[in-house]
Amino acid sequence: MSNLRVANVRRLGEEVFDVLVVGGGINGAVSAACLAARGAKVALIDKGDFAGFTSQQSSNLAWGGIKYMETLEFGLVRKLCVSRNHLIRSYPSTVQEIRFFAAHPRGFRHSLLKLFVGAWLYWFIGSLFTKKPRLLPRKAIEREEPVIDLNVSDGGFEYSDAYLHDNDARFVFNFVRGALNYGCVAANYVESLGSRYEDGLWATRARDVNGAAGDGREWTIRSRVIINACGPYVDAMNSKAGETTSHRHVFSKGIHLIVDRITPHRRVITLFADDGRPFFVVPMGPRSCIGTTDTRVDRPESEVTDEDRRFVLDNINKRLRLKKPLTEADVIAERCGVRPLAISGGGNGNTDWTQLSRKHAIEVDASRKHISIFGGKLTDCLNVGEEVAEFVRGLGIDLPFPEARWYGESPEETHREFLHQARLMNLDAMTSPSSSEVLTSRLWRRYGAEALGLLEDIRADPAMAEVLVEGAEYLRCEIAQAARREMIVKLDDFLRRRSKIALVIRKDVLRTAPGLREACSILFGEDADRRFDEYFEDAAAAYPAAS
Repeated sequence: MSNLRVANVRRLGEEVFDVLVVGGGINGAVSAACLAARGAKVALIDKGDFAGFTSQQSSNLAWGGIKYMETLEFGLVRKLCVSRNHLIRSYPSTVQEIRFFAAHPRGFRHSLLKLFVGAWLYWFIGSLFTKKPRLLPRKAIEREEPVIDLNVSDGGFEYSDAYLHDNDARFVFNFVRGALNYGCVAANYVESLGSRYEDGLWATRARDVNGAAGDGREWTIRSRVIINACGPYVDAMNSKAGETTSHRHVFSKGIHLIVDRITPHRRVITLFADDGRPFFVVPMGPRSCIGTTDTRVDRPESEVTDEDRRFVLDNINKRLRLKKPLTEADVIAERCGVRPLAISGGGNGNTDWTQLSRKHAIEVDASRKHISIFGGKLTDCLNVGEEVAEFVRGLGIDLPFPEARWYGESPEETHREFLHQARLMNLDAMTSPSSSEVLTSRLWRRYGAEALGLLEDIRADPAMAEVLVEGAEYLRCEIAQAARREMIVKLDDFLRRRSKIALVIRKDVLRTAPGLREACSILFGEDADRRFDEYFEDAAAAYPAAS
């Protein structure tokens, strides 16, 4: 059990907080990070792990909303492009420009020329921040990306957006870790059972769903303001608190399949599925992530169906020239989540269902000091944090450090110092020959200034620089740091969210991977065997064919 979590769970019931944030996805994480950095006394809870629901199921893209060009929502596109550019500037090692290589299908509803002109307009709306678009004649596609089947395409175009070099859940957790650094009291696996407002304070009944004794201990968290950042569960949580809002959610299910790398190039292949929606092949280290679907569902819980798999595999096989068609046997891992789409008024979201945007909406009940965050996407996360802070200030909470910067990579001088120490240690010589990048780049991208502590661990014990889980590119010192600082409660927290190991290694291979047992011992101590067995029992239930 994480000592950090144990201490924070105890503090949750002992103090009165300025703000309680319920929900540790991207909206809750940025809200907690911004408020804590600016001096508020903040608590953050999630009934599962941080980023354990919708925020771990994205396409790993930070895009400026080119989709909304078709519906002429140029104001939204402009806002998202500005947000994307700001993310790239703020996280140059993590959020990086990437080229989208789009193949235009014969007989598509929009001509190639029209889409290419749209790509130029998109580039212009985005302040010409990225590389300019490029028209792709058939010969250029055949030369540069021969995996695209030109029998179903009459050309294409190339434009830029951005993607996350590591997985989305890791990006979200780094905001939680930042909030912790600024004094936030955060704990995962703490469920809100409902809140009531009386005498100027919110009293939220909470339950430890992963208590050390497994007894589901309950207690009350008191706060002056409450922020409902529960993603798809915002409406249900508002109902428990007696809150009535003008916005609510409808849900769209999206799935991705992870397969062996389809193209060696670091680019996103953009295709158009049978239903006319964009369809992506996104690089993910040694793998490719393909999808996504857009299926309306009635509840937040979702799963990948046989129909979903067939849709993705059929579409990719129709449009690419592969050595052999992809089948379900080629699927290494799956991602499945719902997009919470904010709608207002009495509408039911049926009109132009697939055109609903993912713009966020924030509602404030000033009389009861309650804030609800609807919708949203990773691209716009920094704006969400800033907007929430302003609303909290408007509710009378003092933020004594209003200009404090709460996001972005560590200062360049810290980066230079890290690189200098790493060179003196000849750290890059330790990089595995099969690694796709040098070790210093990888450690800095994942941990920023905290990577200096990893160097200290390696100097004290060179064995800390060894890759512990074969094929995963995670060092022994990284796992030790995760045990200390990253609130790992279950093995899935590390394998799926703090890292992307579970996305790139098959579970049946991972079960026997050298070093995984030792990793469990580092993370869980005497509880290692139970957590190991728990993880693979859950995996067997989810993927019976792989067990």
